[in-house]
Amino acid sequence: MQHKTLTRALIALAAAALLVPIAVQAQSVKLTLGHGAAPGNPRHEAAVKFAEVAKARSAGRIDVQVAPSAQLGDDAAMVTALRTGALDLSANSQGAIANSVPEYAAFGMPFLFTTSAQAFKLLDGPLGKELADKSAEKGMVVLGYWDNGIRHMTNGKRPITKVEDMKGLKMRTPPDAVLVDIMQALGAEAQQIKFAELYVALQQGVVDGQENPLANIHASKLYEVQKHLALTSHMFQMTPFVMSKRSWDKLSVADRKAVTEAAAEATVLQRRLSQESDDKVLADLKAKGVQVTTPDKAAFAKATANVDAKWAAGPIGPYVKKVIAAARGL
Repeated sequence: MQHKTLTRALIALAAAALLVPIAVQAQSVKLTLGHGAAPGNPRHEAAVKFAEVAKARSAGRIDVQVAPSAQLGDDAAMVTALRTGALDLSANSQGAIANSVPEYAAFGMPFLFTTSAQAFKLLDGPLGKELADKSAEKGMVVLGYWDNGIRHMTNGKRPITKVEDMKGLKMRTPPDAVLVDIMQALGAEAQQIKFAELYVALQQGVVDGQENPLANIHASKLYEVQKHLALTSHMFQMTPFVMSKRSWDKLSVADRKAVTEAAAEATVLQRRLSQESDDKVLADLKAKGVQVTTPDKAAFAKATANVDAKWAAGPIGPYVKKVIAAARGL
């Protein structure tokens, strides 16, 4: 009798166990967030924060898997995946998204911003809203504009103090047409290499140098193969935090709210971490033996003035002019 009762209890428990996953599965939302930065980078820390907050705000329903270090492909590949719905979320790059939404390039005009905070004054206002609307038309929902920092140059050949020092250098750039224009205007040769392959390319001398925010240079240990750092501050770049519109459209109203709130928290954290990291990173790079120079920025700005003119006369000229005018008015 006791054996029969135990058997019935076990059968009931087994049936209940089968039902629970079905109920949970019906409510759960699994999302994948890809990005190209290394763990420890503010981009990764904010992505992890987004996952944590989204889970908490949705009572555990939203499960975000974060894939750093270009595990899911480079930024350009992830943009394609976002637009087709093959990838849910990405903390991507200004240059890669500009290939689909050209207006992003406007924020990368040379020497336009001296601090990231200046750029965010515009991005958090009507100009950023206009950019988000254009992104939605191309299948991407903007959840936040993150900071990819002010960009600087490194190389393994010589210190850079004047424009002439750039002549003939083979400089790696990401897939960013504005950066290619900047390099060419300075007399350097631009070569596009995936970020995941950059360390080896520098180590083997495929290119002489590269340019990136200090946080990226530090987190990816580029200082091991580059001993000259020039604080050129030649370009601001954002990290658009975007979601596939196809993934967004599948979310319930409650889940959209949770995702939006999580993105807002992650954006605040990412910007703060990015700002805090620069001073610490620069000191550490110097301690590691990197030789730091501060070039004549006025001369560099003058040499790249034709880049502004080229883009202002191009297809996105009206938007470029609005961004330049607003930035100059800050």
